[in-house]
Amino acid sequence: MLFIASIANAANYRAAMVADMDSGRVLYSENATDLNYPASLTKIMTLYLTFDALEHGRLHLDDYLIVSNAAANAEPVKLGLPAGSKITVEDAIKAVAVHSANDVARVLAENLKGGKEGNFASLMTRVAKEIGLSRTNFENSSGLPDDDHLSTARDIALMSMAVYKHFPQYWKYFGIKTWTYAGKTYTNGNRLLGSYPGCDGMKTGYTNKSKYSLVATARRGDHHLMAVVLGAENKDVRAAESVRLLDKGFAMLGASNAPAMIVKETPVATPVESRQPQYTPQPQYDNTQSVNTFAGAYHAATNTMPAASHGGPGVQFGAFSTRDAASNMIATVQRATGATPIIETAPNGLFRVRAYGLSEAAAQSLKNTASAKGIDCYVFH
Repeated sequence: MLFIASIANAANYRAAMVADMDSGRVLYSENATDLNYPASLTKIMTLYLTFDALEHGRLHLDDYLIVSNAAANAEPVKLGLPAGSKITVEDAIKAVAVHSANDVARVLAENLKGGKEGNFASLMTRVAKEIGLSRTNFENSSGLPDDDHLSTARDIALMSMAVYKHFPQYWKYFGIKTWTYAGKTYTNGNRLLGSYPGCDGMKTGYTNKSKYSLVATARRGDHHLMAVVLGAENKDVRAAESVRLLDKGFAMLGASNAPAMIVKETPVATPVESRQPQYTPQPQYDNTQSVNTFAGAYHAATNTMPAASHGGPGVQFGAFSTRDAASNMIATVQRATGATPIIETAPNGLFRVRAYGLSEAAAQSLKNTASAKGIDCYVFH
């Protein structure tokens, strides 16, 4: 029987975390690895996989998705699309990000994974593990109640930061305050949008068991912070606590000893039955250190080359947001393995650290050697 986190902080909420979105530093956390029900924060992963499909050409924003009977019958928060109707991918994204529509989350899941939401949920869980979410299990695409549908504040923070770092071109959808569809206007449940200075996203969640949760992000000057609040007693508490956490985080930015998160890419072996036969999400996160840390720091390197110029197996050692950091990763790989990776630009503006020109056996051997030295990496083809 899984243990669900007890209520903390004078029964105001169950778990919380605030972290720097760019450096990955954890500025404050409370019960961050306790299991909780994520509710509609689940949809962050549904959108993550949707954005990956867009980036790799399996979907396009103007494609139409078919609404199944099962999706049309989803409850309780929904857009109310009839079975057999169509919705564009972009409108589906907005319906999920702004209105948290359960029927549309299922439409995305079914269209991305051969018409079966259960298969999509299994894919969500596997991707979650591969990007470093250590205590997360998804049973559906929307966060509807299920005793086995669980996550933690830490894992939700990693998942949210993965979207921010890997698909910045789609980040704007989490900051939409209102959206009009078929003559009806929907308002984002994130109260901090428009009220908290610099707030630019991200997602709310609620079920009877989960209570009220919120991931909220805000930018001030050169800093971009994220607060995660799980299990608040009501909407007022989750908004107030998010404000408190963000304020606390911005006030703590002078501290320099907080650990950070490393960006990683990990493939997924299972195909998605959509436009293309192979599903391989690219940049992703990992977390291998202690419970309140995001392992390592972001890295980048000096030489770049396009991904298309190389074929065959290779090993990827991460995707990083700045050039200075990746040279550190290259130096780390050289010291640990003797290999000399290079950097190529990724479509989303990050820098991939990769070793090319390897046989399948050599690539696997290099991965094993690096992994044994604590370096997160994977073999790509």
